[in-house]
This record gives sequence, structure tokens and C-alpha cells, in this order.
Amino acid sequence: MSQLRGDYKSVWTALSGNKQDAYMVVSGYTDEDKFHADAEDTLDILRETVGIRRDDVFLEIGCGVGRVGRVLSPFVKQWIGCDVSPNMIRLAGRRLLGLENVQLQEVSGYDLQPIADNSVDVVYTTVVFMHLEEWDRYNYILEAKRVLKPGGRFYCDNVDLASERGWAVFEESRRTFKPHERPAQISKCSTKPEIEAFLKHAGFAEVRVAGRLDFWVYGWGVKPG
Repeated sequence: MSQLRGDYKSVWTALSGNKQDAYMVVSGYTDEDKFHADAEDTLDILRETVGIRRDDVFLEIGCGVGRVGRVLSPFVKQWIGCDVSPNMIRLAGRRLLGLENVQLQEVSGYDLQPIADNSVDVVYTTVVFMHLEEWDRYNYILEAKRVLKPGGRFYCDNVDLASERGWAVFEESRRTFKPHERPAQISKCSTKPEIEAFLKHAGFAEVRVAGRLDFWVYGWGVKPG
């Protein structure tokens, strides 16, 4: 393996050198219509968990090419997309061109600097935790709590190791790659107890964890007011 998994900026910048490559590593396909449909599914999940309000400032950790931001931004006061890869930020800027309430911010891969404390209503991250080490998942949850206003909401998800389909993902990677051949971005699953522990140890209240489609684990909570 030529790159360390935790060197997120180097890894994801290399994976997103052009539009087609970026789309493929984000979702596994390049079809814009499917991008839009999947983003609408994400909005439905956000509505069911943390809610979407017209006066909300939303921040996405790992926004990629702006797949969700393009669909979400018309329903909120402001959408802030953060990503470790300058290439992703550049491509997201193209996709979001003309949307006046969006902001893009390149970040280190380990925190949400320079986002101010207590400045955001909702922080969410979707299809991102699978690419992070466990410690960095938790660091981002701590950072989400920092930037959220009192009463702000946080949402995260990952493939559920304890589900039948999640276990299949785990086994496929185990069988496909020898230890020294595992790609730096290879997916790593979570469990409901892990997500719940992260949220509670970070100090979130009203913590809830749920599964969906025998594949995903979702977690969400509220920053105490």
C-alpha cells in the first residue's frame, strides 16, 4: 500500500484528479440523474432524523463534489460543504455554481477549522465514516459538537457490520485484498454500539441509533442547550 489510510488529504486528492474519477470514488457511478435521486434519499433521511428547517445553517463533513449540497441548499438558510480534497472542492464549486447560499471549505481531514464555535444548526456526514479511522470518526463528532449552536443537531452513518449485507462488505474486502495490498480508502464498517458510544462520549443528548435496509447504521443527537 503506497499511501497511509490516515493521510486523507493525499489519498483523496489523488483519487479525485478529474470529474469521472471523483464521481466514481464518491458513489461508484457518474450518472447525474442517479446522483440527484440518491441525494433526495439522503434528504429524506435527514428530515426523519435531525430535521430540515428553512432558517438552518447546515454543514456537511466530506461533501465530495456537492452531491447532497446541490439538492439540500434550496431548503435551508445556508449550506457549508467541507472536504479534505482541493479537487473535490473545485468540482463541487462547478456543480453548485449559481447557488448563492453555499460555501465551500477545504479542511485538514481531522477537524473543522476554520469553522467558528457555536455557528451551525446542523452538522451531518454521510458515506464518509467508512473511509476514516475510528479515532478520526470520533474527532469529527467532537468537532461537530464544537461548531454546533446549543440545541444544534448532528447526524452520521456508516455500513453496519452486524447486518447481513454489511458483513458481506467486510468479508469481500478481507478476501479480496492481502494485508499489504489494502487500498487506503477501503471501507471499514461500524456498529450501533460504536456510533452510540461516540455520540454519548462526545456529550450529545437525545442520542438515537437506528438501522436501515439491513445495511446502514444511523446515529444522531442534539448538542445540549
